[in-house]
Amino acid sequence: RRQKKTASHAVTELENIKDCSQAGKPLFCPTHPTEELRLFCEQCDLPVCQDCVLDRHRQHPYDFTSNVIHRHGDALRELLKTTQQHMGTLETVMGQIDDMGSAVRSRAEAVATEISLFASGYVKAIEEHRDQLLKQLRDLKVQKENLLHLQKAQVQQLLLDMRTGVEFTERLLTGGSDLEILITKGVVASRLAKLNSVAYNTHPTVDDRIQFSPRERAGQCCGYEVFGAILNKVIDPARCTLHGEDLHSARQNQLTGFTLLCKDTTGEQMGRGGEAVQIIITHKEKRDCSVKPTVCDNGDGTYHVSYSPEEPGLYAVCVYVKGQHVQGSPFTLMVKSKFREHRGVFHCCAFCSSGGQKAARCACGGTMPGGYQGCGHGHKGHPGCPHWSCCGQVKESSECFRGPPSDNSQRSSLRTVVL
Repeated sequence: RRQKKTASHAVTELENIKDCSQAGKPLFCPTHPTEELRLFCEQCDLPVCQDCVLDRHRQHPYDFTSNVIHRHGDALRELLKTTQQHMGTLETVMGQIDDMGSAVRSRAEAVATEISLFASGYVKAIEEHRDQLLKQLRDLKVQKENLLHLQKAQVQQLLLDMRTGVEFTERLLTGGSDLEILITKGVVASRLAKLNSVAYNTHPTVDDRIQFSPRERAGQCCGYEVFGAILNKVIDPARCTLHGEDLHSARQNQLTGFTLLCKDTTGEQMGRGGEAVQIIITHKEKRDCSVKPTVCDNGDGTYHVSYSPEEPGLYAVCVYVKGQHVQGSPFTLMVKSKFREHRGVFHCCAFCSSGGQKAARCACGGTMPGGYQGCGHGHKGHPGCPHWSCCGQVKESSECFRGPPSDNSQRSSLRTVVL
């Protein structure tokens, strides 16, 4: 009450108004405390008193609160209705979010179970593959040891036989009489010659080349693809072979090639790829002429080599595996000129094909009596079967080996072709 701005305000204890409603009580203007708020300024969108209309809100459109309450109340009701609709949508979204959260948790638990089953199965497959590899390694070790034991026993027996024969021969030569030496000479010589003729390997029959390749595909184990293989095969370039129908011949600007078969030291196919294969194809007469081949690793110990020479002539082909020549390398490649198609017609005879024209000729060289320059059935020079008019060959799917015909023969051939 001592404050100037609030001296005219009504002050009440909070306990006295806690349960009392303020509805229906008049509200006074904060600027003019003695004036009741009964008017509404449309421009300022505020309740005002009569003094405000005459003072600060002069010339502002206004009306009594009882007249504008319906319009503004309806606008608030529309906003309230829209807000209530949004609240319903949000409550629905909240329910969907909760449901989705439950679904995510359930799905995560299911996927976790799948991952655990997959991992346990994968671990089991890897352990089984490990056991298989270790068993394969033990079998390979036993196999190599058995071969070494067998070779050692054979060498020991041969060495014992030779030592016995040498000792007997030395005693005979040093302590025997002339007559004893002459009597036993044949038997002793035969025995020593037989021992000397026994073939034996000067090196161990096996080696210690046992390797493990962790990136090698090893197929499937328990339904899972596993990696890792024991490699005991060592490639031998001298045993690798070349295969192909067109190994020594090719055609200009035509794709051709051959197959390289890699083998190990025992002559068996490697069964895997990844070897260092190098192919060099160079022209024997033209130093600057070479062919760039393409090598395709089939992954089973075979390699397909394809190339397309651009120049005819003789080529030298070198095939290297690990820097060494393979069996049959180097070899000579003959590249023939581009396939020449026939310029004439594949006919039975010049007489029939030209409709009886006397000037029609044929490259087979056959002629007919009566001034005909071409061949006819059963006449001199006719090959006895259909043939090409441009070169006389009897195979329809063949290459023309004759050059461009002369003007006269060209006109005759062209006329024959048209007919």
